[in-house]
This record gives sequence, structure tokens and C-alpha cells, in this order.
Amino acid sequence: MPASPLPARIRRVASETVGGLPRQFWWLWTSTLINKLGAFVVTFLALYLTTDRGYSAAYAGLVASLFGLGSAIASIVAGVLTDRIGRRPTLVAAQLGTALFTAVLGFTDGQVAIAAVAFLVGFCNNATRPATSAIIADIVPAADRVRAYSLNYWAINIGFGLSAAAAGLIATHGYLTLFLLDALSTLVCAVVIFVRIPETKPDTPAARVDQPAVGLGTVFRDSRFMAVVGLNLLLALVAQQGSTTLAVDMGRNGITSTQYGLVIGLNGLLIVVLQIPLTRWMEGRNRTALLVASALFIGWGFGLTMLAGSSAWFYAFTVAVWTIGEILNAPTMMGLVAELSPTHARGRYQGVYSLSWSLASFLGPAVGGVLLERAGSTAMWGACAACGTVAAAGYVLLGRRPGAAPAAAPAERTPVVEASAVEVSAVEVPVVEVPVVDLSGVEPSADVASTKVPTAKAATTKAPVGR
Repeated sequence: MPASPLPARIRRVASETVGGLPRQFWWLWTSTLINKLGAFVVTFLALYLTTDRGYSAAYAGLVASLFGLGSAIASIVAGVLTDRIGRRPTLVAAQLGTALFTAVLGFTDGQVAIAAVAFLVGFCNNATRPATSAIIADIVPAADRVRAYSLNYWAINIGFGLSAAAAGLIATHGYLTLFLLDALSTLVCAVVIFVRIPETKPDTPAARVDQPAVGLGTVFRDSRFMAVVGLNLLLALVAQQGSTTLAVDMGRNGITSTQYGLVIGLNGLLIVVLQIPLTRWMEGRNRTALLVASALFIGWGFGLTMLAGSSAWFYAFTVAVWTIGEILNAPTMMGLVAELSPTHARGRYQGVYSLSWSLASFLGPAVGGVLLERAGSTAMWGACAACGTVAAAGYVLLGRRPGAAPAAAPAERTPVVEASAVEVSAVEVPVVEVPVVDLSGVEPSADVASTKVPTAKAATTKAPVGR
């Protein structure tokens, strides 16, 4: 008998959602999920320092800031290393370092020592981001990148959600268990990457005097890219209020810690439930419109908090609004960053983009706290709405920038190519010519051609790359 329409449709939807991506991507996805399933320490570090070790809230805040500072420095350093020594060695070294220093942190005593090790944990932990993002850009065709980044973001949130729920139970047996399990899961990830993910860094032609190498200065002088980074920093500062200032404001309005946990837990739940269907809905839609909508949802989602008062339900509504903005923004922005990055400099570009998030995690809690304390709730959440509006306007201006390519229909998905018997001749592209990409969805054809496309047999082509 023929299959019923519903199972057939489910198979088709599943195939369109997860099909056509390289096998290496799924090993990377699995590694990400395992890593986040064991990411206990970051979530419970402040609670560990104040309740288990008896340190002050001010000291816990200092340690969190040093963790963020280490993350910010790692964004740049790891971005450079990703391009120089390769994606896999950078990622494996970062994960091994994270595992080592996380375990050490569980045994460390003394304020100075704990602060120093927390800085190293933050450094190694965030050093994985540029390499991971560069690998996805290397192995996934341009037409499928938003979907791939969305799936990776989905794995991150599944892992964080489950680890946060499990950590509270595990902590009853002692916080040291959390540190050791976190270190063990990260070590497993390093092994998975080393065994299953080949080096994806494109081959670089021999140096020529008329084609200078791309350095960090080249990235910072890329005005279009830095405008994207600046707008992302603005939204990231707003998003950081969800785990810091929001809790303080809810407490002032009589919301209990249990209610806060349920409200903020809605963020992870909605991401897990809605990420895939919303990603399918986003396919083929105007990218500028998606970024504008995401900025408004995030900014005004937090802005609506000024009307919540003592209603936990209204707080939950605001969380739902800015979570939808987060779902729209994350994969769209990652796809844009990959598109704006020259093939041979993806690590540096991803590192500078990651820096915007690290700076937001370092500055956001302090700025939000001071604004809430001195200007009040209305001014604080009104500022978030203003930031979202400014970011939306910025995306509109970038999309209309003179000289940008016109809007075009989305590219067809590129199948994973069997390349065991095919060798593409190399074509040199000057590195100083960063692809000029309109935000509205144009996929540069050279980008697809310049990417190594792994096959199910882990074979790769010798792809044309720029210097």
C-alpha cells in the first residue's frame, strides 16, 4: 500500500530540514551538542562562588567580568590562529585547554587564583567559536549555510537547556562533580573533532608581492563588515540584559526566583521548539527584512518590559517576543558574516564578529545595572527599544548602500559533490577584494566555488582560493 500523506510529508520536511549537509557538519553538530550538554560551569559559576565558597556578589561579578575579558581576547587570537595554523588544530587545542582549566578551577582556592583560572577558562572556551564558524563556512555550500548555522544554534540551545536542568541535581552531590563532568564532555568533543573532522582550511597560493596578505587591519578597515559588527554589538548589549538586568527588575517587582526561572526558561524552550520551523519559513526571504524584523523584535521585546509591572505572565510574553527576534537573527547574521568573509580569512572575520558578543557580555551587565539603578526601569527598557530601532534602521541603510548588488532570488541548494576523481584548477583572487554583498540575499558565486566541499567519503576538491 502507498504511504499515507502525513508520513510522506513528515519525511519530506525532515529531508528538507536536515538533508543535503556534509557528513563532517553532523560530526561537528554532535560535538557541539555534547559540549553544551556538559556546559555546567558557566551557568553555575556565580552561584558556586557565592553559595559554596562564600565569596561576595561583587567578587563573583569580578570573576564573571574576567571570564568575559578572556573571551574577548580569545575572539581575536583564535581568529588569527584559525587562518594561520588551521581550523582543526585551533579548535582541538581550545577544547583541550577548556577541559584542563575547567577541571583545575574545581580544585582552585584563593581569590586571585580562582580569578586567574576563570580568565583562562573564558579564553579557551570562546577560542572555539571562530574555528567552528569557519569550518561550517568551509564545508557547507553558501545556499545551505543559514540552515546549517540554524541547526548548530539549535544544538547549542538544546544542550544548554538540558545541562541547566541537570546541573541543579548534580550540584547536590558537590560542585566539583559539575567541574569534572564539564571537563570530561569537552575532552570528548576534542576527540570527536580530532578523529572525525579533517582540516578544512583552503590551500593558499604562493605569496606574491602584488597581493598582500589579509591581516586584522584589513578586517577592521572593511567598513561594510565593521558596520555589521557594530550593529550586532548594539543588539548583543540588549540581549545580555536577559540574564542580568531582567532578573533584578523582576525581583524588584515581587517576582519570585521560581517564577523567574520559569519565565527565562521559556527562552530556551521556544528556541528548541521554533528554531527549525522558523528557519524553514525564513528560507528564500529577503535578508534585510529578516534582520530588520529581528532587531525590532529584540529591542521592543525588551522594551515592553517597562509595562510588565508585577505580572509574571507579561514578563513571559516579553521573553517570547525577543526570543523570536533571537531565532530570526542568529542564523541570518552568521550566514551574512560567512558571506562577507574572504575564504582565506574566515577565521579573522569570525573572530572579530565573535568579539562583538564578548564585548557585550563584558559591558552589558554593567551598563544595564547602572542604567536601571540610576535612571529607573522605564529608561532602562526604553533604551533597549531605542537600540533595537537604531539597529533596524542601520540594516535598512546597509541594504540600500550605493553600489550594492540588487536583490536576487535565493540560490539553489548545492548538492554535496563527490570529488574523488575531479580536480578543479586553482584560480587566484586578490585578498584585498572582499566580496561586496547586499544584505538582501545575493550569494556570490565565487564563494561556492572557492570552498572545499567534503563528500560523504571525506574527499575534497582542490578549490580555487584567494590569497
